[in-house]
Amino acid sequence: MKILDWYILKRYLGTFILMLVLFIPIGITVNLAEKIGKILEFEVPLIEVLIYYMNFTIYFTNLLFPLFLFLAVIWFTSKLANNTEIIAFLSSGVSFWRFLRPYLIGATIVTIGALILSQYLAPSASKGFNEFKYTYLKSGTEIQETSDVYRQINDAEYIYASNFQPATKSARNFTLEHFDGNKLVFKISASRLQYIDSTNSYKLTNVNTRIIGDGEDEIFHERTKDTLLPFEFDQLTPVSYIAETLNHRELQNFIEQERKRGSGNMNRYLVVAYKRWSLPVSAFILTIIAVAVSSRKRRGGMGVNLAVGITLAFVFIFFDKVFGTMAEQSTFSPIIAVWFPNVLFGILAIYLLYNAKR
Repeated sequence: MKILDWYILKRYLGTFILMLVLFIPIGITVNLAEKIGKILEFEVPLIEVLIYYMNFTIYFTNLLFPLFLFLAVIWFTSKLANNTEIIAFLSSGVSFWRFLRPYLIGATIVTIGALILSQYLAPSASKGFNEFKYTYLKSGTEIQETSDVYRQINDAEYIYASNFQPATKSARNFTLEHFDGNKLVFKISASRLQYIDSTNSYKLTNVNTRIIGDGEDEIFHERTKDTLLPFEFDQLTPVSYIAETLNHRELQNFIEQERKRGSGNMNRYLVVAYKRWSLPVSAFILTIIAVAVSSRKRRGGMGVNLAVGITLAFVFIFFDKVFGTMAEQSTFSPIIAVWFPNVLFGILAIYLLYNAKR
């Protein structure tokens, strides 16, 4: 690497880390001020609070790193422009593309780190963060599907329950249907289902078993019945944030399993999976936009560049959140929703870079 590369790369990574060091404590302070009442009310042990804020740091670094990176690049590039250092670089015969190279190297380093963070470190932090939040800060909030639960549990069997209680591991108006291809073979109905931890079995109450025959059906009634069923109770209705807590391989297996079960939350899980790739890629796009916006020396100084940068950053976050929510709450394609902000801002990056080069 040339001296120019090291000079810009150190500024790129150093300013980015400085932004994290400055803003994460502010985020923790604001969150603590908002949640301190609940923490004191539940008398949460200090060690749990400390672990929560360690997870909080990782969780929000993963969530907001594109914003921090964007502001960092605008900040130090604007300083270079105001000090006429960029003019000196370009006047010495360095092309704009050559000037951009250390920025792209820095973006590559950040992207690799962001991929590792989003695929392996952030899921573990998300699990601790959400468990603490729903245990102490949002206790009593419903985070699982509890009514009209319908699942395909394997290739041949489907279950239904009108009322599902995760806390007591029970369900009401339970039905299991077994198919051979498109033909119903038998159907089991019970007014109540109760999972028994000690034996990993189920107790059914007021059971009706209907075996489908060629001529006529056979129907059996039992007051209670202890039996094994081909599904794990805890997997029937995963918590709403389950996808965030799984690493890359676990998430892929989980999505495949939920797709077979006919889960109604597939879009939510797919949005999480796609964002783990789209957000790291945004490091390149936002870096190019930041350089294009801030590489000129403006009459208004660094403040103008920061104002433009902050506006663009919040527009990016706005599109990311709006389209992600649309995909989670409707039939809108998750892959289009997640990648649309990158495509839109990628086009903007090309346009701004072309004009900056000129």
